[in-house]
Amino acid sequence: MQGPDKKEKKGKIELTGPKTTEKDLDDYLSRKYREKSEFISPSLNPLPHPDTQGDDSGIFSKINVDLMPEELISYLDQYIIRQDEAKAVLATKICTHFKRARYLSQMGEGDPADGVGLIKNNILMMGPTGVGKTYIVKLIAAKLGVPFAKGDATKFSETGYVGGDVEDLVRDLVNQADGDLELAGFGIVYIDEVDKIASSNNLVGPDVSRTGVQRALLKPMEETEVDLKTPHDPISQIQAIEKYRKTGKHEKRSVNTRHILFIMSGAFNGLADVVKKRLHQKSLGFGSVLPQERPDEQYLKSATAQDLVQFGFETEFVGRLPVQVALEELTTKDLHDILKSPNNPVVISKKRDFAAYGIDLRLEDKALALLAEKAYTLKTGARALVSVLEKALLPFEKHLPGKEFKRLLVTSELVQDPDGELKNLLELQGDYPDKERFAQACRDERLELLKTIAARESMYKASLPEPLTHGVMDLIANEYYRVGMTLGLAYDNVLAQLKEITIFENKFYERYNFEINFDHEAKSALITRAAREGWTVTAYCQRLAQVLEPALRLVRDRTGVAHFDLPPAAVEDTETYLHGLFKDQYPEGPDQAWHNQDN
Repeated sequence: MQGPDKKEKKGKIELTGPKTTEKDLDDYLSRKYREKSEFISPSLNPLPHPDTQGDDSGIFSKINVDLMPEELISYLDQYIIRQDEAKAVLATKICTHFKRARYLSQMGEGDPADGVGLIKNNILMMGPTGVGKTYIVKLIAAKLGVPFAKGDATKFSETGYVGGDVEDLVRDLVNQADGDLELAGFGIVYIDEVDKIASSNNLVGPDVSRTGVQRALLKPMEETEVDLKTPHDPISQIQAIEKYRKTGKHEKRSVNTRHILFIMSGAFNGLADVVKKRLHQKSLGFGSVLPQERPDEQYLKSATAQDLVQFGFETEFVGRLPVQVALEELTTKDLHDILKSPNNPVVISKKRDFAAYGIDLRLEDKALALLAEKAYTLKTGARALVSVLEKALLPFEKHLPGKEFKRLLVTSELVQDPDGELKNLLELQGDYPDKERFAQACRDERLELLKTIAARESMYKASLPEPLTHGVMDLIANEYYRVGMTLGLAYDNVLAQLKEITIFENKFYERYNFEINFDHEAKSALITRAAREGWTVTAYCQRLAQVLEPALRLVRDRTGVAHFDLPPAAVEDTETYLHGLFKDQYPEGPDQAWHNQDN
């Protein structure tokens, strides 16, 4: 305990307290600067350590830590239907977690007590099965570039060595990080079915092991060192022995969990009843009105820490999950929107299955709506979409490969009666019954894709070197189908191709001392023709330059013009474009122009 301050006064020492010292300092500052001032504590926002300020060459060069919450929310909107509150909470708290980790590392070595008792943004996700809990976290981990390890809490309670299994998730992060211990220390550990380790408030049965799992998770969720060498792992033991034989030293390899984010999830069946009971008890009394019944998901949003303790969790365990978010049950419309999304893995996977046999699979919107209705009746969320789609298409996947069929249209009739539609199709022996209907389904699907691309303009604006024109949207759509229905990769590829054109334009000037500039439509035409003919954009530009350069040099030498804006015709019909250019500049004709140039 800090004692009082000592102050000399008239030859003797007078004991003073902190308040007296602060007042004396305040008076001194007032006299010095001739105005009232107050002594202010050091800022809570110190400058980064000089050796690391602005330098992300270490661990944070491997993580997309500059991503802002709103950017991450926009990214999730591409893949996740609904769940707006969950996306906002997860994106914000996870971004904050990794930004704070960088902030702490930039502070350098400070007070040894700094970081002690650090409260991490560990997250508890509650919601019914199939609403996208795991999918959201996987997407965030992939976007941030951090390792991700997933485990089921039920597995921990079934094994004899509970603590080892909990720590094995941290070791999995090392594997996901390709052995990079530093990167593994900034990973995400996701534990599903966590509601299954809640105690049922009985003194016998599985509750001891359930409570044991909760307690085994306490240290990793906060901060502890996890040794990568384990007694039950013979490989790690052999590696340690071999290392000791070569060096004569014991090497301890461990991962600190201080910056590892733990995310727990579960359906939490029965928790809504706990919340409901608490809310109804508060409403009891003379003249009170009972609260109106709400869906279970609404009660989960009102769950408190005390409700979770009542549900069967240890107080210490709940205290290490300060962020709680409830996800909403998906409606029939939500399931339909999921199937219509260009990033929907359910339809994309099935299309790839048929593409592997050379069959182009398309789905009408009415068929998607019917599949969504059937999936909703199964009450397993988005997971049911896989089941109903497989049930409808499995007969076709079995019988069409090896025959003459190159296309298959999923209609509402097919969803209602797969076997009957298959029989009708096989009787045609490869001649598709309604080619126009198939073509219309292709047009409708592409229109939905273009709408999705247009809706992302705000996301693309920062990185696109030009506006999101119809031509660029068509390029992204074409690339989407070419690369296997991955919209993010399609956009990245188009962005890279546009940059290739810019680099070519700059090098053209450096080599020939006059400028060319492809306009927006010409760039689109150039990328399209390069893809159609199997060339890279750079190679196609170089081939085009062999024709353009001599002709444009003639015009430059005659007119002094040193900058040429090239329209689509310069790419699509180069000879006609150059002929028109020469006609404007050389009325005597292009042959005479070449003759004059030679002379």
